[in-house]
Amino acid sequence: MPDVRDQGMQEEPPRIFQIHYEDWHRSVCDPRFIPLDNRGPATEYLEFDLFERLSISPHVQGAALWGALSWRFTEKTGLDGGELFDLIAAHPGHDVYFCNPHPQHEGIYHNLWVQGETAHPRFVELSRAFLVAAGLPGEAVDTIDPSSQYSTANYFVGTPAFWSAYLPFVRGAIRRADANLSAGDKAALHSTAADDRMVHKGCTYMPFIVERLFPLFLRTAGAHLSGFKLPLPIPEDEMNVHQKLLREMKDHACRDRSSWLAACWVNYRSLYLQQQHGRQWAQRYLRQVTPGEIRFA
Repeated sequence: MPDVRDQGMQEEPPRIFQIHYEDWHRSVCDPRFIPLDNRGPATEYLEFDLFERLSISPHVQGAALWGALSWRFTEKTGLDGGELFDLIAAHPGHDVYFCNPHPQHEGIYHNLWVQGETAHPRFVELSRAFLVAAGLPGEAVDTIDPSSQYSTANYFVGTPAFWSAYLPFVRGAIRRADANLSAGDKAALHSTAADDRMVHKGCTYMPFIVERLFPLFLRTAGAHLSGFKLPLPIPEDEMNVHQKLLREMKDHACRDRSSWLAACWVNYRSLYLQQQHGRQWAQRYLRQVTPGEIRFA
């Protein structure tokens, strides 16, 4: 566990740890964060297990805000430690600060569950089975969601109130799902079939499902909490004009609950994906990432 530096008793800044797994990772860690060596046996839940361990450790005792970020945080978000602290200070009073390092996905997929289908075989089907078994709304995998609810990374800085609600929410969902899933679905979810391209060192489906539970938590058990989505100027600047227009169009459809505008967005989005990824990709994925009806969260 990390060596927590004395931050003082008054106006303590957020206590943010940076996870690393190799000696060379330390060289790219941000000096504003507290280094956290996480080498050792890993469970399939990855960062979530670390969050649970940190939450009951002395290292977060008395912290008004705390979080644990990847060693690749700046690479993926474009924010350094100073900029993150400044953003949080400029928007005080929220229970959790989060971000989405992949804003280019926000306008071209119905939601973050559907986006997972392009990276993990059977993701929508197995995610629906997990949600239903966990007593959560299975229809979440079908709805058109605004960009404000899009977050597929465990980049959270939260208050004790957030962590004390979020961690039991996720752990409870895992336990209920394991108790209620069919044997076949349970075996599939805990298999490495999720990473058939070996991009994530043979991960199971579980960490990808867990990281997508966060927006659902904010709509359900965490609805009483205030969340602030951090802007990421560098990834935003890298988006092309169609990605920006599609996001704006989808957000307007969600805001107005306009089925007509949502259907127009689906058509524009489908043309964009075919042009961007080609016929072979479209034949394999387009039908899978296009729910059969317009449904808002």
